[in-house]
Amino acid sequence: MKHSRLTLLIFIALVLGVIFGHFCPHLAIKMRAFALIFLRMVKMIIAPLLFATLVTGIAGHGDIKSLGKIGVKTIIYFEIVTTLALIIGLTMGNIFNPGKGFVTGTVANPELLKEAGLMAVTTPHTSISEMIVNVFPTSIVQAMSEGNLLQIVVFSIFMAVAICAVGKKAQPVMDLLNSVAQIMFKFTEYVMYFAPLGIFGAIASTVGMNGLSILKNYAKIIFSLYTALAVFVLLVLFIACKYARISLRNLLKAIQEPAILAFSTASSEAAFPKAINIMERFGVPQNIVSFVMPTGYTFNLDGSTLYLAMAVIFSSQICGIDLSLQTQIGMMLALMLTSKGIAGVPRVSLIVLAGTLSSFNIPIIGVAILLGIDQILDMGRTTVNLIGNCVATVVIARWENAFDYEKMKLFINGENEPKKLCEVTENIEGQ
Repeated sequence: MKHSRLTLLIFIALVLGVIFGHFCPHLAIKMRAFALIFLRMVKMIIAPLLFATLVTGIAGHGDIKSLGKIGVKTIIYFEIVTTLALIIGLTMGNIFNPGKGFVTGTVANPELLKEAGLMAVTTPHTSISEMIVNVFPTSIVQAMSEGNLLQIVVFSIFMAVAICAVGKKAQPVMDLLNSVAQIMFKFTEYVMYFAPLGIFGAIASTVGMNGLSILKNYAKIIFSLYTALAVFVLLVLFIACKYARISLRNLLKAIQEPAILAFSTASSEAAFPKAINIMERFGVPQNIVSFVMPTGYTFNLDGSTLYLAMAVIFSSQICGIDLSLQTQIGMMLALMLTSKGIAGVPRVSLIVLAGTLSSFNIPIIGVAILLGIDQILDMGRTTVNLIGNCVATVVIARWENAFDYEKMKLFINGENEPKKLCEVTENIEGQ
């Protein structure tokens, strides 16, 4: 209910922002301050949230060797699928060119953007070797202060591996980082309460500067992303289901309730408990579901990964930056790492996008523009995240020859529905 109210408020803010920007353009332009404040609040979450979630996500499984075949197969599958999501995102971004021809007056004031922290001011990388060297931090404090996402990721991976190697003696550190992660999730939730105000300011100022014609550009972005998401589901996930010898349509029908919940709340976490229950009843063993689903919400957010690839292309295009194939490949490799730090809560993709753009010295004005319609974009990518992780549980179960096809048939036919409390009571009394 809390997520639903926030979603409703965001849509109301979106509509009011368009109306206010159209009828009161001069005053609406000043509302941009709300959007900039919200974006600065988002940026302050990046370093601690990514560090805590990555370290606990990797080291939380204990001894990496003990994960066994299931762990190795799961990670291999996740990397293959998320890489394909990145390729589709970059490809569709170059086909649709959602950022080209995007009219916005916000780019015309670089000084204000620098003050707001929305314009990169560092020297761009000149070669792949320089970019690779820059991935390794000299100081984690400096990396966090500069918001260098790649350096934070590298430090987090080394930290997690070291914690696994030390074992029980590192438990106090793990407890501390788990607490930090939980605090940052709650911190993120509090920041997101300001999303309606930030979205109102973003859309109102954008419409006030450019008129209602800007909505055509937004429609192009939405169409591009949802088309790319559809291509991913119908191509990659369809092939994955074929390997697992199940029908994608039957799977989508089975998870329609958590999928609708994920779409309406734009939150993977909201649909997580229901999805686990359904996948167990669908025929996936409990031990595989309990490992793959939580791990997937750290390492296998297909929709968010695809969106990040498209959003980076969009952000570079609106700034007139022509990314070479070499640079795009480098960014894809970087996103393979940075996308693993996305938590399953609304608007967190904006955090990772801002950090990724900063790492490649691309102005993050694109984040401010996307903020106005991020709720609509988030609904689609979150739903694909959920579907992708459900498919992953089936594929891993099939890979382990542990998937129960008979149980799946019973579920599809509605014959293994959980008994109601009254039916259980009647059975006990009858006995």
